[in-house]
Amino acid sequence: MYEGFHKYIPFQPVPLPDRTWPDKVITKAPTWCSVDLRDGNQALIDPMNLEEKLRFFQTLVDIGFKEIEIGFPSSSETEYEICRTLIDRNLIPDDVTIQVLVQARPHLIKKTFEAIQGAKNVIVHFYNSTSTLQRKVVFKTDMQGVIDIAVNGAKLIKELTDEEVARTGMNIRYEYSPESFSGTEMDNAVAICEAVMDVLQPTPENKLILNLPNTVEMSTPNHHADQIEYFCRHIKNRDSVIISLHPHNDRGTATAATELGLLAGAERVEGTLFGNGERTGNADIMNVAMNMYSQGVDPELDFSNIREIREIYEKCTRMKVHDRHPYAGNLVFTAFSGSHQDAIKKGIDYMREHDTQYWEVPYLPIDPADVGRKYEPIIRINSQSGKGGAAFIMQQSFGYELPKAMHPEFGAMVKAACDEAGRELLPNEIFDIFRAHYLDVKYPYNLKKYKLYEENDTEGETVVHFEGNLRFRHEDHLISAAGNGPIDAFFKALRTVGIHDYKFVTYREHAVSEGADSKAISYIQLTAPDGRTVFGVGMDGNISLASIKGIICAINRACSEQKDPEGEAK
Repeated sequence: MYEGFHKYIPFQPVPLPDRTWPDKVITKAPTWCSVDLRDGNQALIDPMNLEEKLRFFQTLVDIGFKEIEIGFPSSSETEYEICRTLIDRNLIPDDVTIQVLVQARPHLIKKTFEAIQGAKNVIVHFYNSTSTLQRKVVFKTDMQGVIDIAVNGAKLIKELTDEEVARTGMNIRYEYSPESFSGTEMDNAVAICEAVMDVLQPTPENKLILNLPNTVEMSTPNHHADQIEYFCRHIKNRDSVIISLHPHNDRGTATAATELGLLAGAERVEGTLFGNGERTGNADIMNVAMNMYSQGVDPELDFSNIREIREIYEKCTRMKVHDRHPYAGNLVFTAFSGSHQDAIKKGIDYMREHDTQYWEVPYLPIDPADVGRKYEPIIRINSQSGKGGAAFIMQQSFGYELPKAMHPEFGAMVKAACDEAGRELLPNEIFDIFRAHYLDVKYPYNLKKYKLYEENDTEGETVVHFEGNLRFRHEDHLISAAGNGPIDAFFKALRTVGIHDYKFVTYREHAVSEGADSKAISYIQLTAPDGRTVFGVGMDGNISLASIKGIICAINRACSEQKDPEGEAK
């Protein structure tokens, strides 16, 4: 690429020193127009068939689009067929307007009016290319030549509209695009649009849509915004036109160009779901809409089941939504990084504790549940994960609320397993690690039988008795003792067989399921005779017995003896 950049002509910015768009904010949704069935479809390796188009159309309606460009009915029989099928099968809701695209050429315009017979609400969208480069290379004409094409097209469309309205009362609206607006001199763009306006005679009650395509994204988004604001300032009868955007993504900034174009005065956006379209695609309407949503603005589109929308899109278009695609990708609400996992967990805990009405979770710009995503996949575990990630999985997926002091110990176990596996661990695999290291630890001391009971002593105080069968070193040992509580009685019983010098530090307990079949889980923290801190976990239908199981688990984990081939300590 060395020296190759010299052959490219830089974009010439619009002189607009008093621009006003930088100080504005988006406070309301624009009118959205989906062009998935036209611009998106024509960019597919295998265009959608009739049934796929019908399913996609219904999906767009369900999302809430009120204007849908269904195709280019004059271009082929397939395109003509989708238009006729939607009309003949009465598949277009009364509050939805179909849009049909046509070049400003007489025979194509006439064919288009044949295609829309019987529809109730139609936008006839006509265009011709206007850019400096197109005039020079493709059409070999001057600006007046392309103005004449647009004007002649407008005259024929108005004539056919007047005839159709007189005959059927169809609601027909007009849209004109100076195609390749992004590469057209601004004064020329204004001039050709005003020439079209002179023919169509829009009014504040019956506005003309002037669609200004960023057909090839040629500049940074701020320059695109300058173009839009310049056009809005200079077009005559501004109250009689709707300024529409049609951004493409050649520079990878279509979302930003759309948002800045709205700040600059546009009121309508044409785009596609997930940004499908020619070359690098169109503006992603879902992305722009959800950006508004994240700022407290109602986008007036419903993406609450984004997974299903994505599945329909992928099935109909045979395109794939990237795992990192904003809002819709499989991994966009997932954290592998330890610091991210810790912050997310703390944010969710904070919201639960404070019952706040606002979404206040670091690293998650929106609540995943708002787009039909679940909390379970938010934190996933690999070798990069931190000590709190595994604990979050245990809480969210299985209901185990590990004490914070236990997080480093369990997190280290999971991290080691990730390193050994060389991949991400699934929640069930993480639970298996927990079970192996805590719930199924029965050696060197296996508490085979046990019971607790209470009685009053001679002074009327309650005394708790523990009796059990503790197996170790291949022998069963009957142990018993009394204490002022279950834990005190159990520690005293252990001393009778030489297990002593363990200090009880703290414990935590909770139920792990709801209803009559719920079990108690107890997390026990002890200090071992050598001064090490060790954790044990016990589960039982009785909370006292769960604590006792947790104690023996902690002692087993602190013990340095190894299992023999028979499964007991040597």
